[in-house]
Amino acid sequence: MRPIRPAIVYSFRRCPYAMRARLAICYSQVEVELREVVLKDKPTSLLAYSPKGTVPVLVTQDKKIIDQSRDIMQWALSQHDSDDWLRKNQPHLQKQISSLIDENDNEFKAILDKYKYADRHPEYTETEYREQGSHFLNQLELLLTLHSNLIGEDVSLADIAIFPFIRQFASVDKAWFEQCPYPKLRAWLNRHTSSVLFTDIMYKYPQWSAGDKAVYFAST
Repeated sequence: MRPIRPAIVYSFRRCPYAMRARLAICYSQVEVELREVVLKDKPTSLLAYSPKGTVPVLVTQDKKIIDQSRDIMQWALSQHDSDDWLRKNQPHLQKQISSLIDENDNEFKAILDKYKYADRHPEYTETEYREQGSHFLNQLELLLTLHSNLIGEDVSLADIAIFPFIRQFASVDKAWFEQCPYPKLRAWLNRHTSSVLFTDIMYKYPQWSAGDKAVYFAST
């Protein structure tokens, strides 16, 4: 029997923030009602829950609003984390994870946005923005020469929180990324984007509208 009031998550398939929230939810096997949003046509209920109008937004069963993707990931993993993505009993690794995600979400994301839309940011050329972003790629490549994933051999929250943004960076100039001097990073990205988990969360759901039949989203 389904819960009477499942958690609800407003999402947008191509948004890297929403991707990583869906990845954590799917992995944790916490069932939620998925409401797929079209950003040019945001539902009034989304704006009522979170006036800033960005995704993802999670509404828990007790109506708590969580509108930051990192917090949604933590919410899901606090309920079930079978492979210890959080490195629960390893505070030194938790610190590394948090530091990497901070850098991704702040410095790197700011550069990524300008790299994607370099014509809107003429202070530098697209190539120069790419070079600025490559400082972070260099850091990840170095980590991946030491082990298969960013914090060790096994997947952690850092990998899941970061790879959707590297995927977006790679897609700006695919020809460049395919020949750039980051073979470990390419292999890591390909492994995550070809995973069953990623394939599952990238299923294309129709736009949600008020009154639609609920769509339930969880890993099987």
